[in-house]
Amino acid sequence: MSPPSIRGYREGMNLGPTELIIVLVIILVLFGGAKLPKLAKSLGEAKREFEKGSTEGAASDQQQQPGVNQSTDTPTDQQGPVS
Repeated sequence: MSPPSIRGYREGMNLGPTELIIVLVIILVLFGGAKLPKLAKSLGEAKREFEKGSTEGAASDQQQQPGVNQSTDTPTDQQGPVS
């Protein structure tokens, strides 16, 4: 049995063209036309920094575990079953 969900939660996440236009108009009113390019630039820079940090973090995690085989996540010093 699945847990009860909030009514309309999943349906409310789908935005149609009308809703997108309303959201864009609200953003335009809040931030103004002059600040929108600066806002978009800062969001793009933040996204790039986040992706760069995620990539660097994953690479450093892999370097810190030299005894683990990267393709199977099993220790490389263990042999198969001994007969």
